[in-house]
Order: sequence, then C-alpha cells, then structure tokens
Amino acid sequence: MSTMQLNTLTPAEGEKSSRKRVGRGIGSGFGKTCGRGHKGQKSRSGGYSKIGFEGGQMPLQRRLPKVGFSSRVSIVTSQVTLSEIDKLEESDIDITVLKNNNLITKNILRVKVILSGEINRPVNLKGIKVTKGARSAIEAAKGSVVE
Repeated sequence: MSTMQLNTLTPAEGEKSSRKRVGRGIGSGFGKTCGRGHKGQKSRSGGYSKIGFEGGQMPLQRRLPKVGFSSRVSIVTSQVTLSEIDKLEESDIDITVLKNNNLITKNILRVKVILSGEINRPVNLKGIKVTKGARSAIEAAKGSVVE
C-alpha cells in the first residue's frame, strides 16, 4: 500500500455537484427567466435588499434587547476588605460607620466583607454580609458577625 499523496485526493462520490447553468434554452428547465420567476425585486439584477431588511418591519436584531445585562442592585452594592476594616478605630461596625469613614459612598445600601488582608483585633459586624473566609478570619480574631 503506497502513501497518500495530496494530488490523488478526490471528494467522496456525490459530494460535489456541478453548478446550475441558467439561460440555456427551454429544454434545460432554466431558460428564459432563469429560475427567477416573473417581475418583482428578486427577478431584477442587483435586486436584493440589505441583510436583515424585513420590508420595513422592525428587523429582528432591533426588536431584541441589547446584549449584556447590568444589575441595578450592583449600583447600591459594595465590598470592603478585611484589611480596610482592621484600620478602622471602631469595634462595632455597620454601614453608617463605613460611610462615615469613607470606605463606601453614600448611595450604598448593601455591603459585603471579603477575605483580603488580615484582621488582628476583634470587631462586631452588624447588618453586613461576609464571605465564608472573612467570617472565619473575624471569628478567629475573637470577633462576631450578625447579619
């Protein structure tokens, strides 16, 4: 058995069909109007509208909403790191304390503490969510979390 050569490759039987030759007389089945029918925009040369045009109806790509999603909850949500909380002087921390110390802006309603940095003193968090790692770090420093 010889090795396969690129110049001997052929497509499978029935894979390729010869192109349609139109305008070659009545007997061909594609004479006269050449398969385009009679009159109308599609029968004329150059007679196709742009892609996505639906005859004046609002096209599908304009009827669908824009791609992407931005949650409105994220506008009033923020996150604070453990190292930022460690720098605060208060031991009882809630959202108002974070706003007073300029860790979050005034329009923030929800806060979550994430495990970044370390905390070396006990703090009591009230009304603030915490991640699993941050909770264990706070409790290891003899602090508490009340959501």
